[in-house]
Amino acid sequence: MNKKRDLISLALAVIILILLNFVGSFVFHRFDLTSEKRYTLSDASKKLLSQLNDAVYVKVYLEGEFPAGFKRLRNETKEMLDEFRAYSNDNIEYQFINPSENSDKKQQQEVYKQLYNKGLQPTNLEVKGENGTSQQIIFPGAIVSYKGHETPWQLLKTQLGQSSEGQLNNSIQALEYEFASCIRKLTTVIKPEIGFIEGQGELDTLALQDIRNSLSEFYLLKRVKINAQLKALDGLKAIIVAKPDTAFSEKDKFIIDQFVMKGGKVLWAVDPLYTSIDSLRKSGGTMAMPYDLKLEDMFFKYGVRINPNMLMDLQSSAIPVNKAFSGQPPRFELMPWLFSPLIMPTSSHPIVKNLEVIKVEFASSIDTVEANGIKKSILLSSSKYSKKINAPVRVDLRIVNMRPDENQFSDSYQPVAVLLEGEFESVFKNRIPPKIANDSAISFKDKGVNTKMIIISDGDIIRNEVQYSARKSYPLGYDIYTKQTYGNKNFILNCINYLCDDSGLISIRARELTLRLLDKKKVKSERLKWQLINTVMPLLAILLFGLIYTAVRKRKYAK
Repeated sequence: MNKKRDLISLALAVIILILLNFVGSFVFHRFDLTSEKRYTLSDASKKLLSQLNDAVYVKVYLEGEFPAGFKRLRNETKEMLDEFRAYSNDNIEYQFINPSENSDKKQQQEVYKQLYNKGLQPTNLEVKGENGTSQQIIFPGAIVSYKGHETPWQLLKTQLGQSSEGQLNNSIQALEYEFASCIRKLTTVIKPEIGFIEGQGELDTLALQDIRNSLSEFYLLKRVKINAQLKALDGLKAIIVAKPDTAFSEKDKFIIDQFVMKGGKVLWAVDPLYTSIDSLRKSGGTMAMPYDLKLEDMFFKYGVRINPNMLMDLQSSAIPVNKAFSGQPPRFELMPWLFSPLIMPTSSHPIVKNLEVIKVEFASSIDTVEANGIKKSILLSSSKYSKKINAPVRVDLRIVNMRPDENQFSDSYQPVAVLLEGEFESVFKNRIPPKIANDSAISFKDKGVNTKMIIISDGDIIRNEVQYSARKSYPLGYDIYTKQTYGNKNFILNCINYLCDDSGLISIRARELTLRLLDKKKVKSERLKWQLINTVMPLLAILLFGLIYTAVRKRKYAK
């Protein structure tokens, strides 16, 4: 009887297991038990993965003997790739490679050179061993390829002033967005079209070369001269106005305004003051005077006012100054240049979250003003120790030799970049005759659909340095004097991606992972205590259980 019952129970268990596996092949679910849902992909990522029709290959160059922090980055990368693969119908394939595994130094250097040429940035680690410390070059990045095309994926995100633990945590936070962006870049077939406005003295192609190269991976780019043509902006997803120096006509303003009313996006990078760099270089000084761009009424209607002033900041970049006496050979030293603030993004907005320091030049302050239905977000602000100088502004190189009075730098946290979102009201509402307003060919709208724009009070934020004699342009954000690369390029890319992103992919950048670090002082002082608790206590618990169990059995069977 018992044998028959056992056989029936076994058969039922086997049937239940088979049914569970059958149902499991149709029902897919993954459980994320972390408090911040760090292993749960966003809906935008899942949608992107569901559209893959071929394999994405990922070569991750983060294998070998690393400090604990980089091992954590490696493990988190592997877990994120596994998560992507689970939702991609196994269209994600990856391997981890040690670029330093070849003991031949010549071949090793050749591998390093290939990875660098592909866009991966190396990191020099100081490794402590039994024989002292040694230097180790690693490439914390990956090469992602799809259908014969490939793109670099930099895993380690650095930020000035951030601790190594913080940088690693920020890198882990960015894994999903960065990898999803790589897939989006490689799989996009029909690219949205973006126009660089020209005709008002905007930056030329060489000065915009680096940002154009970067944007061209996601968008189709064209230079557009409006020239009073009503359909000049038709078909564009967004437009960029990069440092104009002459006034916009009312007709061109009307066309831009109606582009916004119909849902078009705009990135404005505008200098309100004219500063002659040639005069500054030749005579050591110049007067910064207001431009008359005729844009003030548009900005005010949309919700901001760019003030006719110039910001000085104690947190600034540097320029070379000749410190040699007259008759001696030149001796240049880098000195702080207060007219070129270095802005540390502190907002948690996805456009600027965890970005590197951004460099601006001759920037002005921005005020937000009342605009019904418009949400305003401050993206960039000057430091605590900044100062406003109203136009006209005397810009003089001799300021580098003066010791600034910190008490004068009390205009703290002045906005220099603002995001506006909502349904904008036309600046031409109640300003045009009924004949034009009711013309079906013009299709005038006095109230717009929901859209976005970003206004920056510095045209140089989007400009890369150019050596015109050699027709050579430098990377955007690269400082030719300090050899430092700032976060300007990533900032502009994030701005455009946010404006044009209909999938919501960039919102992933706002996710926050809690950094749970051990108290190093406490670890050192209580090390022995916790070692004993973790090694001796389990043994004592087992021994105590054995004694109690033996005593109970003796007592039970003694009766």
